[in-house]
Amino acid sequence: MTDAAQTTWLTVPDLVEMLGSTPSRIRRLIDDRHLLAARIDGVLKVPADFLRDDAPIPELHGTAMVLADAGFSDQEALEWLLSVDDSLGTTPIAALRAGRKAEVRRVAQALA
Repeated sequence: MTDAAQTTWLTVPDLVEMLGSTPSRIRRLIDDRHLLAARIDGVLKVPADFLRDDAPIPELHGTAMVLADAGFSDQEALEWLLSVDDSLGTTPIAALRAGRKAEVRRVAQALA
């Protein structure tokens, strides 16, 4: 996995406060792959990079679905999104945040 020390992680209570939502709504966003989460020390956490303007990055959902269709588990998808990809020259999540959605999804599809 990527270096967890370089990633800012948000817990469900952090997200409830940030998004003005409920814990069940946050879990639904995770279940529906609008956000991806990992259990770290037994606590469900979401990378802060998966949010912009206090909302899930819209491009994340479709990319997570492409990765799921390619056979990635949610954990594997999260790790891929946070790890530098040589063909992108950066992490896939950084490329998504920079508006390179089509390029990221092409790379993701090629992983299948």
